[in-house]
Amino acid sequence: MPAAELVVDVPKIKRAAHNAIPLTITTYTLPHDIEVYMEEVLDAFLAELGQKKLKDYLVYCLRELAVNAKKANTKRVYFESKVLDINDPTDYEEGMKTFKQDTLENIAYYLQKQKEKGFYIKIIFQAKAQNILIEVRNNVEINKKEYIRIHDKLARSRQYNTLEEALSNVLDPSEGAGLGLVILVLMLKKIGLDEDCFDIWAESGETVARITVPVAATKLESVAALTEEIVKSITSLPQFPENVVQVQRLIADPSSQIVDIARSISTDPAMTADLLKLVNSAAFMLQKKVDNIADAVKLAGMRTIRGLLYSYGTLKILGDDSTEERKKLWDHSYRAAYYSYNLARNFKPQNKALLDDAYVGGMLHDMGKIVFSTVHPDLLAKIKGFCAEKEIPASTFEDIAGGMNHAEIGARVAEKWFFPETLVAAIRYHHEPSLAPAETKDVVSTVYLANMICEYERDNVYFEQIDGAVLADFGISGDKQFSKIVETMAEGFRLETSRLARESTRR
Repeated sequence: MPAAELVVDVPKIKRAAHNAIPLTITTYTLPHDIEVYMEEVLDAFLAELGQKKLKDYLVYCLRELAVNAKKANTKRVYFESKVLDINDPTDYEEGMKTFKQDTLENIAYYLQKQKEKGFYIKIIFQAKAQNILIEVRNNVEINKKEYIRIHDKLARSRQYNTLEEALSNVLDPSEGAGLGLVILVLMLKKIGLDEDCFDIWAESGETVARITVPVAATKLESVAALTEEIVKSITSLPQFPENVVQVQRLIADPSSQIVDIARSISTDPAMTADLLKLVNSAAFMLQKKVDNIADAVKLAGMRTIRGLLYSYGTLKILGDDSTEERKKLWDHSYRAAYYSYNLARNFKPQNKALLDDAYVGGMLHDMGKIVFSTVHPDLLAKIKGFCAEKEIPASTFEDIAGGMNHAEIGARVAEKWFFPETLVAAIRYHHEPSLAPAETKDVVSTVYLANMICEYERDNVYFEQIDGAVLADFGISGDKQFSKIVETMAEGFRLETSRLARESTRR
C-alpha cells in the first residue's frame, strides 16, 4: 500500500478478515509512520476476528520481523558496497565485523541505497483455514549461514521460559537479532503457542517469516454452532423444485434420449424461456441462436443443461430481488458467472468439464449470503435466542450476518439440495482455493478468480492481494496483464447486459 494512503480502512479490513483476502503493506525503508500504520491495521484486523487480546504480543513479533527484514536488505547493500560476497563464509565473517557500526553511523545512506535497489519489506495479514497468518517478506533470500544461525537460536529458545534466562544466555553483539527472535518465541509462548507456530524460509527470491496463530477455539466453536443452527433452522427453504429434479433424473439416466429431456423441460414454459435465454447469452458463445430446447440440449450439451438447471432452481427459490441488498447480491452473481465462464473459455478451453461448471459455479458462489438475506425476521429472532442460550457473543451473530462463514453456510445448503461435488466445492472454497480438493481445483480457482475480478473492479482488493498460485495457473504474470483482462471482461459484460435489456424491452 502506498505511503500516501496511510488511513486504516476498516470496511476493507472487515472484508479481508471474512473472505480470506490478504492485507498487504509494502515499504522500502520502514519509516516510523509505516510502523505505526501496520500496528493499527493489525489491531483492527485482530479486533474483527475477536482476537484483540493478542495485539500487544503480536505487535512485538511483527515489529521484530519487519526490522529484521529491513536489516537483511541493508546487509545486502552494505556487503555490495564493500565488494564482499555475502554467500562466501570468509567474506561474511569479514563484513559482519563492521556491519553494525558502519550502518548505524550512516543509516540514511544505506536505506536510500536499498530503496534504489528495490529491496522491499512486505507485511501481510490473512485469516485463512481457521488461522491468522502474519507474514513478513523481503526480496532477498536468506543465505545458508543466516538460516543456520536463526534456526539455532529458535532451537535453543525452547529451554528459556523467562526474559531473564534469555538475556543471560543469548546476546549476539554482531547483529543483535538472536535475542529478538528468542523474545519473539517467548511472546508466542505467553499466548499459548510454541516455536512451531513460527517459521522462516526462502522461496522464489524472497525470505518469508511467518507466524501462524490458530483462531481461539471458543470463537471457532461459536461460529460452527451458529452455522449449524442457521442451516438446521432454515426450514422455510423448500426442497429443490420437483420439475427441476425430474429433469435432472432424466439427464442422469444414460438411457434417456435428448427428445425425452427436451419434452420434460418444455412442459414448463417459464423454465424453457429462462434456459433458452441463458443458452443464447453471450456467455456461451453458441454459433447460432437456438429457439427450442432440443437444439439447446444438443448444442450446449447435457452437462451444461444440468448445471443451468441448478442455477434455475436456485433462482426460483432464492431469486427474490425485492430489496436493494438482494438485487446487489444477484447482480454480483450474474457478473461473477459471466467472468467465470469466460475465464474458462479463454484460458482453459480444452477443459470441457470446467466450461460446463464455471458459469453455474460463478452464479451460485455467494449462495450463503443470498440464503441469509432471505431469512424471515421470526427466524432471526430464534437464532438470536439460540445465541443467548448458548452464551454466544452478539458480535459472532453480527459477523455471520455480515458475511462471515457464508461460504460454509452456502455449501451446506447446496449439500441439502444434493448439488454435485464440484458446485459444492465452488461455493465452499471460493475464498480459499488452496483448500479445495484436487479434483475440484479447476472450478474453484476459476470461480475464485472471477470473484476477485469483481472485487478488483470495485477497488476492494489490490492485484497483490490475489492468490499468486491461481494467477500463475491462468498464466497471469503481472498487474498490467490482469488490468487488461479485467477491462476486457467488464466491457463484454456491459455489452451483454445491454443486449439482454434491449431484447427484454422488445418482448
